[in-house]
Amino acid sequence: MKNIKPRLIRVLAAGLLMCTLVYTANNCAAQATPARTLLALSKGDHVLAIIDPVSLKVIATVPVGSDPHEVVASADGKTAYVTIYGGGSMHELNVIDLVGQKALPTIDTRPMMGPHGITFVDGKVWFTAEGTKTVGRYDPASGKFDWVMGTGQSRTHMIYVVPGGKRVYTTNVASGTVSILQDSLIVSRPFPNGFTPPPHHDWVQTLIPVSTGSEGFDVSPDGKELWTAASDDGTIAVINLAANKLATTIDAKAIGANRLKFTPDGKRVLVSSLRTGDLFVFDAASHQLIKKLNTGKGAAGILMDDDGSRAFIGCTGDNYVAVIDLKTLEVSGHIDVKGADGLAWAVRR
Repeated sequence: MKNIKPRLIRVLAAGLLMCTLVYTANNCAAQATPARTLLALSKGDHVLAIIDPVSLKVIATVPVGSDPHEVVASADGKTAYVTIYGGGSMHELNVIDLVGQKALPTIDTRPMMGPHGITFVDGKVWFTAEGTKTVGRYDPASGKFDWVMGTGQSRTHMIYVVPGGKRVYTTNVASGTVSILQDSLIVSRPFPNGFTPPPHHDWVQTLIPVSTGSEGFDVSPDGKELWTAASDDGTIAVINLAANKLATTIDAKAIGANRLKFTPDGKRVLVSSLRTGDLFVFDAASHQLIKKLNTGKGAAGILMDDDGSRAFIGCTGDNYVAVIDLKTLEVSGHIDVKGADGLAWAVRR
């Protein structure tokens, strides 16, 4: 009987240690999503990586569809939407609960096929549907698609929506055009019988010819210019948005250009090349190349800190997100994401 007490103590101690280890492991594995989160899509693992932008560590992954390309977060930072592209053949928007770090029911976009570019403006999800040459809008509040417009152009790919939702820009890669979709007031002429229809609103498309392969684009922070880079000939088209006309073409020599982004202050423009892995940095005012630096084998998605201190480049072929110091214009780190591509911020409010 005298040995029972020591044995009991050892059993209790072992049990307490096991509970402590389990509790610790569970808490380490389930790190809370930060209020400000970097989102990165993995084409290799078919997941959305949730990343702490301070430690640059992946804190959670959530499964998505078989060909994820672009991602955006809702205005409150609690939900992410992912386009499942399939070269224009698929029809899904994946929905992710960023707080719970889990997938929510998928949105079927049919008959709109091949969702690719995506943005969240005025409480709604706007996206391109390349397979059906359309741009669509989904309202999370009603759970319905409440607007769609065709472009009639091949490979309607990336998208930008002006706040207010009355003006939409998209690139049509194979057609070599930029679509400007505008909610316009239409004033009709009188009919022969003297009746004049009342003024009404309708959506009107203006097409701006650019080089074929123009894919990645951005609008300057002041809203005056749209820049788009062409993968085929490496040029950058600069469009005057007040006149809806091509202002100039820059011989940027950015062959294989994939994405293009203005820095938050509007002073510089970054262009990634999926073909060479180079990142081109241009002066927005002079249109001159400031620097070209190599990020790896292939550079795709571009995202920047709001203060303009860092850029994140999804390097698909290198299986990482490259971190660029925008003061020194040098690579300062890497985040392991297999087949990294689309990037976005989620800021919880």
